[in-house]
Formats: sequence, C-alpha cells, structure tokens
Amino acid sequence: MSVTELSVKSARPGARENVRAAPVGMQKGQQTKAAIVDAALGLATQIGLEGLSIGALAEVMRMSKSGVFAHFGSREELQISVIREYFARFEEEVFYPALKEARGLPRVHALFGNWMKRVAVELQSGCIFISGAVEFDDRPGPVRDALATSVQTWLAAMYRAVVLAKEAGHLRADADERQIAFEIHGLILALHYEARFLKTPGSIERTRQAFQSILARYGNGGALATSLPKPV
Repeated sequence: MSVTELSVKSARPGARENVRAAPVGMQKGQQTKAAIVDAALGLATQIGLEGLSIGALAEVMRMSKSGVFAHFGSREELQISVIREYFARFEEEVFYPALKEARGLPRVHALFGNWMKRVAVELQSGCIFISGAVEFDDRPGPVRDALATSVQTWLAAMYRAVVLAKEAGHLRADADERQIAFEIHGLILALHYEARFLKTPGSIERTRQAFQSILARYGNGGALATSLPKPV
C-alpha cells in the first residue's frame, strides 16, 4: 500500500533493519546488532539521541567499544538506526492497527486513539521525536533528516486519513484538511508539554475532549454522528 493509500511503510527514512525479537534464521551478527539497537533505544528515550555514545552502549551490552562500533561504523549511524527502529515500532502500534478501520472518521479516530495510547507510555519513558526535535532542530545533517522524515511521513499519513474522511462525507465540504491535521498534531505536542513537563493534572482527558471538539467543529452533521465509534 502506498503513502497515498495511507501507508507510511514505503516512505520510511530507510529500510527496517532491526526488530525487537530476532526472526528465525537471522545471522548472529544481525541478532547482536538488533540487541544493540534495542538497548540504544531504551537509553535514547531516557537521555536523548545526543546522549548516546558507543562507550555507554558497550557498557550496557557488556561488549567492547570496538565490538559495538563494528556494527555501525559511527555514532551517527547508531543514532539513525535507533530512529528507524523507533519509527518502525510507532508504525506497528499506531498506524497498522488503524488500517483495520473503515476509511473516514473511524480511521482518523483509530489513529488518534492509538497515538494517545502510545503517548500515555511516552509520558513516562520519553519520546524520541520530541526530544530529538529539541536536540537537532538547528543542526543540519543525516540524523536531523532521519528524524524529520519520520515525523513528516507520519503526519502525511494522518493528513491522508483526514482527506479520506472528507471524501467520505464525514467532514464539511469546506473543511480544511491541513488545518485539521495540524490541530490534531498540536494536541499531542501540547499533551507532552502539559503532562510530562508541567505535570498538569487532567491533561490526557483535556486532550481527548479537544479532539472531540475538532471533530464537532469540522464534522458534517448527521454523517459525523453515524461514522464515529465510541469515544477514545
């Protein structure tokens, strides 16, 4: 399925090389690399991509620095591998389950609901997309490109879901699809700031209410009521 059909798979910032569990038949070197990336991802969610180092990872993995370095060649390639893995997991948890829902607002609702479930975990562990944006927003290079491409690909999928909802008649004919997608993204960013940084009580529920308000403002009356699933 292409990006225009709501798939971000073909537009990843690179082919997926690492997974959490090594598949049957994977070579030992690939298994080791996958384990290193998994450990690096755990570290990055806590200390950020910039905090990753070959030395720290070698200590966690109980390997030599040269052994870790041999799998990536550079700290930069390690960071990019972590971004790719993070994005792949995001797809599996948020995007692909939503494709089971009908095109239109049911799918938009599912995308947002799955996104909220992931954020609920990230409020404790941290989000690489957000911390990475702070670390690399003004630092051009492959790491920033990998981060930006991942986020842009995901936002393009959300935008496409909104477009399909409008085509299905679930949104008003004059609804601005880009504005809707922008506002939904803004809710997630505000939630991270309010809940993780400011520790504001009730942030998750306020975010859900705000999402319902977006749908109410742009929804197409009766079509909206019949297309919506139960509240997230």
